[in-house]
Amino acid sequence: MRVLLIDDHALFRIGLRELLERRGIEVVAAVGDCDDGMELVDTLTPDVVLLDMRMPQMSGIDVLQKMRQSHPQMRIAMLTTSQDESDVLASFQHGADGYLLKDMEPDELIDSLGQILDGITVVSRELTGILARAAVQKEDEPEQESETGGDLFGELTPREREILCHLAEGQSNKVIARHLGISDGTVKLHVKAILRKLDVHSRVEAAVMAVEAGFCHRNS
Repeated sequence: MRVLLIDDHALFRIGLRELLERRGIEVVAAVGDCDDGMELVDTLTPDVVLLDMRMPQMSGIDVLQKMRQSHPQMRIAMLTTSQDESDVLASFQHGADGYLLKDMEPDELIDSLGQILDGITVVSRELTGILARAAVQKEDEPEQESETGGDLFGELTPREREILCHLAEGQSNKVIARHLGISDGTVKLHVKAILRKLDVHSRVEAAVMAVEAGFCHRNS
């Protein structure tokens, strides 16, 4: 695994680089400047980018948006101290593949990086309730359907709609497969189709979109 780290705190950056390299992970670069980081992404093409949320030149969300425009398939995860709901939701709305906290255990970080590399969207355990709270809040709001939202969801097949609602509940492919009586591979193919049709980059981003539109509430 080849990782690029963008974080303006030098001591944290140096320490994390050493930790990852001791675990056999190649850190292709560790920089504190956002512009340098974005240039290095173009030249080094890492497997995973770890991105801080709070930086002096621009926010992690701004960097994430710029990277997504030029590298839509690259794995990008936020690594931050922020547990603000707005930061978590904004990260996934703009295509983050993970949202990790800096105080997590080293073993948990390594495991999370492996999952992200495998295409699994990862959220630190402490933050799993945020999407659930967002879902409850949206269900309590008056339903509003936008033309674009309706058109996007209208492209989904009945099975894809069903799987999207399971994603919105935070279920894994294995759980969805068991619930629907189909294989993990079939679920994975449906998820890929959902992401393509909704024009998003991660399953959590698709789940947030469904929650915000009240899609599953309308179709229940």
